[in-house]
Parts: sequence; C-alpha cells; structure tokens
Amino acid sequence: MTKILVTGSDSRFGKILKNIRSTQKFIYRNKKQLNILSLSSIRGNLKKFKPKYILHLAGLSRPMSKHDKDIIKSIDLNIIGTCNLVKEASKLNIKIIYLSTNYIYPGNTGNYKETDPLKPWNNYGWSKLGGESAVQMYKNSLILRVCMTEKPFIHKYAYANVKTNFIYHLDAARLILKVINKKGILNLGGPSNFIYDFAKKDNKKVKKIYSAGEFPKRMDMNLTKLLKIIKKK
Repeated sequence: MTKILVTGSDSRFGKILKNIRSTQKFIYRNKKQLNILSLSSIRGNLKKFKPKYILHLAGLSRPMSKHDKDIIKSIDLNIIGTCNLVKEASKLNIKIIYLSTNYIYPGNTGNYKETDPLKPWNNYGWSKLGGESAVQMYKNSLILRVCMTEKPFIHKYAYANVKTNFIYHLDAARLILKVINKKGILNLGGPSNFIYDFAKKDNKKVKKIYSAGEFPKRMDMNLTKLLKIIKKK
C-alpha cells in the first residue's frame, strides 16, 4: 500500500479527498501538524511517516485579493513553503505531487498545452508559478495545473464570456488518483466551457456577468495529454 502524505488536509479540496476510497494509504496533515514554513516540522513528518509521495495541497488561494494585499503571506505559503518541501523531499527521494493552477497561463488565446509559454495574469498565478519553479527542478515530481471548484457553484455570479475547464473537487480527486504515478506536467480539468454554462447546471440561481477585461476570457487548457493517460486506464 503506497503511503501518501497530504499537506493542507483541512483545505476545501483536502476535505473532499478524505471521502475518496482508494487503495493508497493517505496520511492527512493540517497546518498545525505540518507547518510547511518550518523545515524541522517537515523533517519530523517525513521521518515519522516515511511516505512514498507528498500530495501538496497547502497554500493560499482565495480570496484572490489577498495575494495583492498581503504579498508576504502569498510568497511564504505558495512559494517558500513549496520550496521547503522540495528541499526535504529531494533528500529522501520522495515524490512530490504539486497542485498548481491554470491561472499561470496568459488567458488570451486559450487551449493551452503544458508546453506553452507562461505568463500569469494575477499575483495568485505568479505565486503558484513560483512554487512550480522549485518543483520543476526536482525530477521526481508531478505538477498538476488544475481547474476545479466546489459543487454546486458557490458564487452568485458567473462569467458568460470567459472559457475555462472547471471540474468539481470530487471529480478532480478521482482524476488525480488515476495519474498519481506520472511525472512531469499535466493539465487537469473538464471540457472547455463558459463559466456560466458550467455553473448553471447545478446552481440554477447563478446570474450572468461579463468580463470587461478584469478577468481573462480564454483560460481553457488543452487536455489531450490527460485524456490519453485516462484512456489507457
């Protein structure tokens, strides 16, 4: 049974992951049990549990404005914390699976492949790309550029002119388990769709809004690589 140490287990996605039945043994650690800003905390957890993989969920995401108002916290949790995990995992050859985001793509053309040029459009994207930089230096790793959200869609408004690859947390968790043995970089999400069209399926009260440039209109990714892997399963 493969042991997988999960950081940030109290996150929105972490709570969903706990409900997934799997043959792997997940070791869930919240921020009090494993502080990614403390090398000694990381070392202690790796020594105690001896995992084969680290599934790195810990970090700062919403609200997006937090990454503008408190760049120190954004840098600490999304860049430095990830760097700390990579440094300690590399000493023990423990694989890191890092959850990144489609926000690292420019957002102007869409259909982004894993090999396409990167240019985040907000500070959240930059912070996640900073974490990616450390993970890419370590070859025993998998970077997942994920586009996922809660079910049902929790916001009152959804963009009707912005395309992306939203997938629900539960579906994303199932996909992650199917690709967990891969290495490199992988886009992970659902079919390309306007956010409003995706949201209204499970939230009939959601209302349309239109981006006038404050949010990129083409955040959708190319999922060919992911689909080839899933097809073989």
